[in-house]
Amino acid sequence: MQNASPAYSDRWSLDSWFSGFGKEDYNTFKAALAVEIGQVKAKAEDLTKDTAAIATVVNEAEALGTRLGLLSAFLGCLSADDCNDEAVKADEAWLSTLEAECTKLRASLQSALALLDEPLFATLLADPSLKDARYAVEQMRTEGQRQMSAELESLAADLNVNGLHAWGRLYDTLTGKMEFPMTFPDGHEETVPMARRRALMSDPDRRLREAAFHAGQKPWRDHEVTLAAALNGIAGTRLSLYGRRGIPHFLDTPLFDSGMTRASLEAMLEAIYAHIELPRRALRKAAALQGTSALHYFDLEAPQVEAPEEAALSWDTACSTVERAFGAAYPRLGNYFKQMLSKRWIEAQPRSGKRPGAFCTGSHLKGEERVYMTFHGTVHDMVTLAHEAGHAWHSCVLRPARAMAAQYPMTLAETASNFGEMILLSGLLNDPGITPQTKAYLLDQEMLRAHAYLVNIPMRYEFEKSFYTERAGGEVSVSRMSELMTQAQRKLYGDTLLSDGTDPMFWAYKMHFFITGVSFYNFPYVFGYLLSQALFARFKAEGPAFLPRYEAFLSMTGSASCEDVVRHSLGEDLTKPEFWATAIRAMESPLAAYEGLALPKR
Repeated sequence: MQNASPAYSDRWSLDSWFSGFGKEDYNTFKAALAVEIGQVKAKAEDLTKDTAAIATVVNEAEALGTRLGLLSAFLGCLSADDCNDEAVKADEAWLSTLEAECTKLRASLQSALALLDEPLFATLLADPSLKDARYAVEQMRTEGQRQMSAELESLAADLNVNGLHAWGRLYDTLTGKMEFPMTFPDGHEETVPMARRRALMSDPDRRLREAAFHAGQKPWRDHEVTLAAALNGIAGTRLSLYGRRGIPHFLDTPLFDSGMTRASLEAMLEAIYAHIELPRRALRKAAALQGTSALHYFDLEAPQVEAPEEAALSWDTACSTVERAFGAAYPRLGNYFKQMLSKRWIEAQPRSGKRPGAFCTGSHLKGEERVYMTFHGTVHDMVTLAHEAGHAWHSCVLRPARAMAAQYPMTLAETASNFGEMILLSGLLNDPGITPQTKAYLLDQEMLRAHAYLVNIPMRYEFEKSFYTERAGGEVSVSRMSELMTQAQRKLYGDTLLSDGTDPMFWAYKMHFFITGVSFYNFPYVFGYLLSQALFARFKAEGPAFLPRYEAFLSMTGSASCEDVVRHSLGEDLTKPEFWATAIRAMESPLAAYEGLALPKR
């Protein structure tokens, strides 16, 4: 990979959204939005069976949602950009109260929809102002049919601010301040912030990984009672609300939010368990490369092939490499990525004060996307750039749709991002100038991804399912949580983990379990990974002729269930395990190449 000649900015601009935080246009927007939410909320509370009035409120709520989305995206970007900005945090807290009011508005609207009989609901759907909104309105009606009274839903929205979501804020605050003393392999001692621990446990030096793992366990054990109380509180609140709403099973809500059925989830899991030896073979090879009989939990995210010299990338090189890969395989995506760079829609500057991680956000109101990440000069960072650009392209394709038809579930969101990754990785692996060392490194990275999606994330699902099952009968103790975590790890990893290689405390430090806005933040990632594998296999088989079908797939993601989107765009049935099995078997070729690597252990 050659150094790029153009200079790409690694600092984003948000000026097209607002002239700045606290500026006049920003403050005016906030004030007007708060007033209008109150006005539309009052209308929603007074709705009867007048379908014209209901259609008006649906459209007004949709417009409010796009404006609230802009404000949320703007504050989210500022907060990630400088996590120490107290003024931004204060506005985020204010925004949460505004979102609670919108939740109440939506609950009233859903109640009105639920009261309509079939003929009246058909009349509503025929309203010209609701063109292309059928799926979203049907989903709202379904939610309305299983919610509590408007008064109780309003109470729940208020209590969640200081109850359910307070547990999540406690977790964020507590873990954000965690640090631990650590003795490094060279003998020096250092106090390490917990946010750095994962990076240390991904280091090629196994001694460093082991030291970070064991030293970093202490804060989690010191706070395990508090963390268990938080997780019990989050799950208990959800289970209580499910019971009040007449929702029979704790999976019903995450499946509804994901736009998929239990049959599809079970078919996917059946295929994974039937083919679990494929990703396990990759884990055994990783152990062989590091010279151990099996892996410890602290080995799971570490590369087993040394990064090639050319992996020390400049930002310019990373951008031009992604641009070339996209442009060669998918010209429309390549042109869009160029636009993102030229308009400064990507934040990647490495500096203190930034929040860890990466995300894509945007505003349907403005018709713009933004990508946030921190670039440290690695191939992994370049893959992250392609991943987030895939998300952004998905939103771009949906710009012409009305807002209600442009909101897609996490299951389908992760499909587009993984598709972007695979375009980049395929381009790199097929580059005739690639060195054997670079190819080996990329194969190792691909096997790390396969392990994450086919073993680690299903393991998280198994733990969470077992935990919620037991939580329905009462609070779950710290020791039992650790037992359930160990059982889930043994079930998925089998003999690929050393006898003392599990991590019983993973339930405490995996932030996804403590996210209060969504439950079961796991299986949608597996869904997206495997569906993207199926899409990319079609792309490889059909070539550029497939891309219009891919865009048709993306265009449908906000207006149909996962099953219907795949049935109409691919002609496949997600409830059949063989569909998922075919996607899993796509890893056979890179796995064989990976197993053929003959590298000296470090």
